[in-house]
Amino acid sequence: QVQLVESGGGLVQSGGSLRLSCAASRSIRPVGMGWYRQAPGKERELVATIGISDSTYYADSVKGRFAISRDNAKNTVYLQMNSLKPEDTAVYYCSGVWYGVPYWGKGTLVTVSS
Repeated sequence: QVQLVESGGGLVQSGGSLRLSCAASRSIRPVGMGWYRQAPGKERELVATIGISDSTYYADSVKGRFAISRDNAKNTVYLQMNSLKPEDTAVYYCSGVWYGVPYWGKGTLVTVSS
């Protein structure tokens, strides 16, 4: 069993920045990790991923504004979000797959005011 705990969400004005953290109860060293988000009334969507060799992927909607990183020593994944827009408002979740089993955190709410 793996617990993932997100933090760092909150209310920010358009153009502002936030840094989300995702702390895992198990080593993330052998695991690719991802951030997802779900806006009200919409389906959950992939935001960014980071592989075990630090390769990254970003959704077009956040490319150039968001940065995903990992600290294996702390078992933590981060999402630096800059130039935030109202359309970034959502609950943000982190996820990873250990031994073929996907795990999700409970999410952290990000609200961007215009």
